[in-house]
Amino acid sequence: MTLRALLRLISDEPNLSAMTSRLLTRREALFGIGAFGAVCAASLGPFAHLASARPPIHPPPSPKLIGLLVDSRDDIRLLDEIERASFVFFWEQMDPRTGIVRDRCFASGADDPRVVGSIGASAFGLTAMCIGAMRGYVAEDAARDRVRAALRFYWTKLQHQHGFFYHFVNFRTGDRYEQFKSEISSIDTALLVCGILTCREYFKDDEISDLATKIYNRVDWQWLLQNGRVASHGWVPETGFIPFTWSSYSEMMAIYLLGLGSPTHPFPSETWDAWNRPTFQYEGIKYVGTFAPLFAHQFSHAWFDFRDRRDKYCDYFTNSAVATDVHRLFCLNLRKEFPDFSEDLWGVTASDSPKGYEIWGGPPVVGHLDGTIAPCAAGGSVAFLPHATLPVLHNIKSRYGARAWSRYGFVDAFNPLQNWYDEDVIGIDTGITLLMAENARSRFVWNTFMKNSEAQRGMDRALLQQYRAEYVMS
Repeated sequence: MTLRALLRLISDEPNLSAMTSRLLTRREALFGIGAFGAVCAASLGPFAHLASARPPIHPPPSPKLIGLLVDSRDDIRLLDEIERASFVFFWEQMDPRTGIVRDRCFASGADDPRVVGSIGASAFGLTAMCIGAMRGYVAEDAARDRVRAALRFYWTKLQHQHGFFYHFVNFRTGDRYEQFKSEISSIDTALLVCGILTCREYFKDDEISDLATKIYNRVDWQWLLQNGRVASHGWVPETGFIPFTWSSYSEMMAIYLLGLGSPTHPFPSETWDAWNRPTFQYEGIKYVGTFAPLFAHQFSHAWFDFRDRRDKYCDYFTNSAVATDVHRLFCLNLRKEFPDFSEDLWGVTASDSPKGYEIWGGPPVVGHLDGTIAPCAAGGSVAFLPHATLPVLHNIKSRYGARAWSRYGFVDAFNPLQNWYDEDVIGIDTGITLLMAENARSRFVWNTFMKNSEAQRGMDRALLQQYRAEYVMS
């Protein structure tokens, strides 16, 4: 399989006729990126000079700027507009009977024949119910009823294997989406459990608490290890376990922490030490990195509060802030190729493009970059570096908002140089922007989720100890 094939992912139904019989999941594509990292660096064409470390040019972000609480009136107004519109997506695109959210839909909200639902998007959707109720975007009783219905369906009807759910399902029925040959997904199930536990803590409802606890306790985390030390990406009924494991730093920390925190099927404590933490360097800045796009530094942080904690390897919150700043510098260094990139227009992560869905980003360069901007790159990092990300979000909405802003907030991606604006929003991208925007405003998701004893137990067993945070990776 070629590197190009690994980097291409088609995920919307109109393109089904062009799909091969063996469909890559997002997980498989990202594994391919890591496995072929050396190939990436050797075959980057005009961007090859950006993949290697340079002499120190830029200092890392100041500790005083990392994780600041957003309190500017204009910034809060923007974040509220983003959150309100993003909540509308989850309210309208979550099936009220199954609690499953569409993987993607038309940004206009127009009728959409696609029925692909995403368990990952549903994770953000459940948490959106908490945010919406707290912010008054929806009546709390209505949000509570929606969550109750969702958890009833997950517990009694949604197909699972050892408590893990399929990545893609029919959002109306919950059935495995056979045309995608969807996998039982460890990461998407872990994110869904995060959303479920957030609802348990926020609503304080007897039925929600009972169902949430049952769903979490049913997950057999030990099954993922296959008698080894690192967790599998997942399982398919046709062939069994996917031959890829979560053996290196990425968005997977939620899997290990939830597994460590489980009261019924816990991971051994050594699993936290079993995965690699490779050191990357860019323009003299060192950080724990990955060949995956920027979202790998974001997703687990939407729920788990890593601020002022570190293990013997890393302060993961500061690390994600540094990775965000490195990505900003990387984009600024692309201005000769894409002259519209600037301090207030940057951000490339897995997203739609004029040619379809792309797994791309950097550094080092991953994929065939073409100048497309993904608003969720900055949006998903707003809680890490608000001073660097908020100008991007303001600029996109004010300068490009006629086509880059929609009923559901930002479209998934746009390319000003090609005059292309996506017609879709994607649930996980809208979701990470919503949750991190709320964390930047109030810490609400962090504060709510971390009240769960299982989350605290997972962090304690990982030896993520509290300390006075400062930049430690330089």
